[in-house]
Amino acid sequence: MRNVTLVLSVGTEFHGKSFGYDAPVAGEVVFNTAMMGYPESLTDPSYAGQMLTMTFPLVGNYGVPPFTIEENRIPSYMESDKIYVSALIVSDYSEEYSHWNAVESLASWLKREHVPGITGIDTRELTKLLRENGVLMGKIIFDDEPENIPEAVYEGVNFVDMVSTKQIIKYNEGAGKKVVLVDCGVKANILRELVERNVEIIRVPWNYDYTTLDYDGLFLANGPGDPDMCRDAVEVIRKQMSLSSKPICGICMGNQLLAKAAGAKIYKLKYGHRGHNQPVRMVGTNKCFITSQNHGYAVDVNTLEKDWEELFVNMNDGSNEGIRHKTNQWFSSQFHPEASSGPVDTEFLFDKFVETLK
Repeated sequence: MRNVTLVLSVGTEFHGKSFGYDAPVAGEVVFNTAMMGYPESLTDPSYAGQMLTMTFPLVGNYGVPPFTIEENRIPSYMESDKIYVSALIVSDYSEEYSHWNAVESLASWLKREHVPGITGIDTRELTKLLRENGVLMGKIIFDDEPENIPEAVYEGVNFVDMVSTKQIIKYNEGAGKKVVLVDCGVKANILRELVERNVEIIRVPWNYDYTTLDYDGLFLANGPGDPDMCRDAVEVIRKQMSLSSKPICGICMGNQLLAKAAGAKIYKLKYGHRGHNQPVRMVGTNKCFITSQNHGYAVDVNTLEKDWEELFVNMNDGSNEGIRHKTNQWFSSQFHPEASSGPVDTEFLFDKFVETLK
């Protein structure tokens, strides 16, 4: 293992060893508090442009499952077609792995997909820095190549355009109701949840004008980066809402885009919500759910137009976790009800959406 250094934009350095692909890299450094699920996290397009720190100390002990595609063209065990994180940062990488479904080590997977990994880092101290300063830009530099220093920019980059499909893709053709899914970086399990509910999916690019298509409902998927970079998507949502009252459901980035279409403003959280244990309450009730989340931006509900209201609220910091229209079947969640990996407390939101399709 080669010696590497993680250099943060505030000047702090962490020294460790490379266990992934040997190449310097830069990106926004974020942390995830989940105890498991690294294959799903690494292949989540919402992490595009980010260097992911796992707070759970031991990573890699159950290896990596095979990349297989189901008959419906959805990956079996991954959330997309490749690794999207810029780099993986862990405290203790396990070289040995054991799992009934594992076919290779985490290190070999990272190397094959040209993604750097660094181990031996004090991830507890790194996470404390991120919580105190907010997310920071960082660089992984190889100590024997100090002159090869990359640069990275996260703000102002349209990562959604980078990860979204470039063509229309249909799933479960000829099934029940038709749903247009706006792909901002959709996770495979969202597709799977809809297919399992006998829905035909029409997956379109993030900025596609779908208002002339024949469909029964609109689904706004998750995705990476700043929602303010997705003005085209917001304009199409507004156009759709002006033309029809067809049901709309949004998840994560979809919540933020729906809110922007409803007149609200978005702000960046200090260090975001990334993990499997975020407590969320349904507004107007005492119902609380443990949710899986991965986002760095939030909706300012005070800027919503009068026909909209808050649907869920985060019990840790009071930030918005979903909105709904007061009369139409338009609603969203900031968390991931499909939760792969993570708790499945809120899968009922998919049932609710499908029930509204007429």
